[in-house]
Amino acid sequence: MPRHRGTFNRQRVEPYEISRGKVESFIKCPACFWLDRAKGVHFPSMPGFNLNSNTDTLLKRDFDQYRGREPHPIMIAHGLSHLIPFEHEDLQKWENSLHFGLSPQHFNTIHSETNLCFGGGLDDVWLNQETGQLHIVDYKSTAQLGKEPRQLNESFLNDKWKAAYKRQMEMYQWIMRKKGFDVSSKGYFLYVDGQHINKEGMIDKDQPSRAYMEFNTSIIPYDGRDDWVEDALYKIKELLLSEIPPEHAEGCEYARFLGETKSALKN
Repeated sequence: MPRHRGTFNRQRVEPYEISRGKVESFIKCPACFWLDRAKGVHFPSMPGFNLNSNTDTLLKRDFDQYRGREPHPIMIAHGLSHLIPFEHEDLQKWENSLHFGLSPQHFNTIHSETNLCFGGGLDDVWLNQETGQLHIVDYKSTAQLGKEPRQLNESFLNDKWKAAYKRQMEMYQWIMRKKGFDVSSKGYFLYVDGQHINKEGMIDKDQPSRAYMEFNTSIIPYDGRDDWVEDALYKIKELLLSEIPPEHAEGCEYARFLGETKSALKN
C-alpha cells in the first residue's frame, strides 16, 4: 500500500503517518505543527547529534550480549536482576525511527478513529521475568559541565525541558500496548554522563591516535501515564483538516522570529 506521509492530503485514504516527534511538535506549538504538516512549510532543520547516536548504538550492543538470556550487570547493580533485555523478531524494525510506518512489524499502530499511523523508534525494551510485563527503555547521553554535577536520579528528570522525555516514554508505552503487549507503566531512562572533573585529558599518551572519555551511568525509573495520548491524536487530526491556522504557543521562537521579520520589513 502507498504510504501517506509528509504534507497531509485529505484526499488520500491511506493512514497518515505521524511520528512521535511530530506529536511533540504539536504539543509545543500547534501553529508550527499546522504549517509544517498541513501546509508543507519547511522549518530550519537541526544538525544531527552523531555522538549521542553513537552512544545509543554502543549501549544497544551492550544489552544485545544478554538479550533474552539474563540481566545485564548494570541491571543487577541497580537492583533490577528480575529484568532481562527483551528478545523479539521485530526488535530491529522497532528501532528504525526513520521508517516506522513501513509495515505493521515496525513500531507503529493504526488509530482507526483518526486513520493516523502513529509510531517512532524504540531504544530498548526490558522484560520483567516476575510479572511478564515489558518496560520501555530510553537511552540518554549527557555531559554536565558544572563544578558540582547533579546526581542521576529521579530529580534529574524534573527540568522543564525534560518533560518531552517523559512524554516520549508515555507515547511509546501507548503504542506498545496498542500492539498487543502487556506494558508496565514504569519505564527506565538509562543515562550515560560524560565526565571532566579531575580528568587530565582524553588523549592516550601511549597511543596518541586514540582518545577516551569516561562516562558515569545510571538507570532512572519513571512512572508514565499515557491517558493523554489518544486525545492528542484526535486534536491532531482535527487540526490537519482545518483551514484556519491556530495561534502560536506562548514563547514560540518561530512566532517571535516571524513577527520581528514582518515588523522589520514594514520599517
